[in-house]
Amino acid sequence: MDEALDWVVRLKTGAPTRADVDALQRWRQQSDAHEQAFKSAARILRHAGIAAQRFSSEPPPPPSAVVASRPRALARRAFLGGAIAAAVGGYMVVRPPLDLWPSLEELSADYRTGKGEHRKIAITPDVLLEMNTQTSIAQRSAAGDTQIELISGEAAVSSSSGSKPFVMTAADGRISARQADFNARCLDGIVTVACLSGDVDVEQGGKIVRLRKAEQISYSVAGIDQLIAVDPQQIAAWQAGQLIFRDKPLASVVSEINRYRPGKIIITNADLKRRTVNGTFQIDKLGDFVAQVEKLFGAQATSLPGGVVLLS
Repeated sequence: MDEALDWVVRLKTGAPTRADVDALQRWRQQSDAHEQAFKSAARILRHAGIAAQRFSSEPPPPPSAVVASRPRALARRAFLGGAIAAAVGGYMVVRPPLDLWPSLEELSADYRTGKGEHRKIAITPDVLLEMNTQTSIAQRSAAGDTQIELISGEAAVSSSSGSKPFVMTAADGRISARQADFNARCLDGIVTVACLSGDVDVEQGGKIVRLRKAEQISYSVAGIDQLIAVDPQQIAAWQAGQLIFRDKPLASVVSEINRYRPGKIIITNADLKRRTVNGTFQIDKLGDFVAQVEKLFGAQATSLPGGVVLLS
């Protein structure tokens, strides 16, 4: 546990590199005890952040509060104090450069998928969860109910539960359903929920909105947006290995493609970002996407180390 806390402190307060993340993965793989210790340490960080958000009006502890006689105790206290201070400051989730590897919160998830990976999980006999690419899920429990937290990414849920609704939390909101299918995304602080069948309740900031089939709503720290109508087939296309875009700017399309494709595509031309895209793309053939953009829009691609591609 001491080593796990050291790892969390190093990743959270320093400037971790790809080599640091790989070294952590090797450390975690030594035994089940190592893996559980790391998740426990990361859980302390998340709980400290929740507490800080609830009591953010109180000033953070003074530097003298982290004074201790032993280095290990200092690491623990500095870790907790730093986590609370970071949460109050509003930057609890620190993203790696260009999102080229997972964040600490994603690494500590109970279930996680990599780029281009899908995974199905039976949360309970009545609830089936399908995780899309780069998705992190944590198990939660409250008052005897099974809950999950969508830390980041996208998941499709099929619930046929009886009296008690299935609950998913995401960011600072809550999604619940009994007999329903829905799709939830949590990306860059914005949560989007689309109802594919049945009824789904979305709660955030004291406001509850009920979604019915083909309705979608988004929320963020700014509050809940207005309901909009969506095409369930288009929303669920990723489950069939497809991405469908209708009148989307290329910048938005590339942002979505980057979730599936190794490396990262960056558009450097403002006019190119605004070009409109209509089409259906096969997820297992996204290696051809850059060439398609070059041919369709006359763009020029420059490849850099680490799978980074500049489009101009």
